[in-house]
Amino acid sequence: MIFKRVGEERPYPEHGYLQRQWAAIAPQQIRLDQLVTTKRILDLEQLLEDDSTFYGDLFAHVILWNGDYYLEDGLHRALRAALQQRQTMHARVLELK
Repeated sequence: MIFKRVGEERPYPEHGYLQRQWAAIAPQQIRLDQLVTTKRILDLEQLLEDDSTFYGDLFAHVILWNGDYYLEDGLHRALRAALQQRQTMHARVLELK
C-alpha cells in the first residue's frame, strides 16, 4: 500500500493559507504510508509533465489534523516518489488544531 488511506475530500477545517504562507513553512520528510489523500483522481498528463512544478510549490502541502497527515496538494509528487520506489518525500506540513 502506497498511502495510509485514499480519501476523496478534505475533512479538516478551511485554513486559508496562501502560497506565500506555505512558502514560510520549512519542508520536512514524510513517509508516503503516513499520508491520507484528499483526491481519488489524478490527471495522468499532470503526473508525466516535466515541468509540473514550474508554476507551483516544489514541495507537497500536507495538513496534520487529528493525528492524520492529509495530502492537500502534491498527489502527483507523491506518486512520482512511489514510482521511483522511494518511501518518503519532502512536504510542507501545516498543523491544524
